Amino acid sequence: MWKYDFEVPENKKIRLIVHTDCKNEADDQYALAHHLMTPRFDIRGIVAGHFWKNPQEYGELGTAKASYDEVLKVMDLMGLANQYPVLMGAQRGLEDETTPIPSDGAKFIVEEAMKEDTPLYIACQGAVTDVASALLLKPEIAERIVIIWIGGASYPDGGFEFNLMMDINAANVIFSSKAELWQVPMDVYKQFGVSLAELQLKVKPCGEIGKYLFEQLVQFNKKAATTFESVWPHGELWGLGDQATIAVLMEELEKVSYDMIKAPHIDKDMHYIHGQENREIRVYRTAETRLTLEDFFAKLMINFGA
Repeated sequence: MWKYDFEVPENKKIRLIVHTDCKNEADDQYALAHHLMTPRFDIRGIVAGHFWKNPQEYGELGTAKASYDEVLKVMDLMGLANQYPVLMGAQRGLEDETTPIPSDGAKFIVEEAMKEDTPLYIACQGAVTDVASALLLKPEIAERIVIIWIGGASYPDGGFEFNLMMDINAANVIFSSKAELWQVPMDVYKQFGVSLAELQLKVKPCGEIGKYLFEQLVQFNKKAATTFESVWPHGELWGLGDQATIAVLMEELEKVSYDMIKAPHIDKDMHYIHGQENREIRVYRTAETRLTLEDFFAKLMINFGA
């Protein structure tokens, strides 16, 4: 399928589900494409997540469907139509910390987790509603999964962060569970900065998918500048923060770029409440931005460049 002059040994591959709110903004599509082009990842399926508190033109209950349609579009432009199962997640966040939303996405996570004894990694780029629902539906999967989550504000205090805002209840479910959790907070995923000129040079020339990735980002950059009353976006820069799930899974094992801390509770203002009797989780303090971004550019050029 890919044009690499190397192979990844089977015993070095990992079983992976990609969970993405793929139409929320413009970096999600880049991360999805990168996951799909990475041969170390044995991708079992893709779950399309909601962004219901920032519905834009899709309507409060239409955001998961927008993500689902965008996943299919990216796969089609990459020549991967129908190559992987694509499931739709919940339309909104959890009502509380005990009641799951049994979406197709949550059920798929349960089924895939129980299928084999090897760990199932779940790369979460958005709200964790569907992973939390899967844990509530079948708590036994906690010992079979590794959750990588792009979300939460900086430690130790926390505060506002977009992915966490989408479902605080779900975040508390995964924080208090027994599942292995790797958290990439905002101060780390914000390290994945690029310029639009860099993307024009390295992404746009790479086939239909490269052209689409670049042009949809430019369009969203223009749209966001007139929609959101804040310093974001910056005009000529963008953050490919969702690439952080690839970064932590591609990292050299000898490098320790995270702290192990007792998982906190998260209050309604998105602050971390420490001193809980939860298990320890990984909280990343840095990430391999250069390696990850250059790996993405190289894979895009190898597979879709002229």
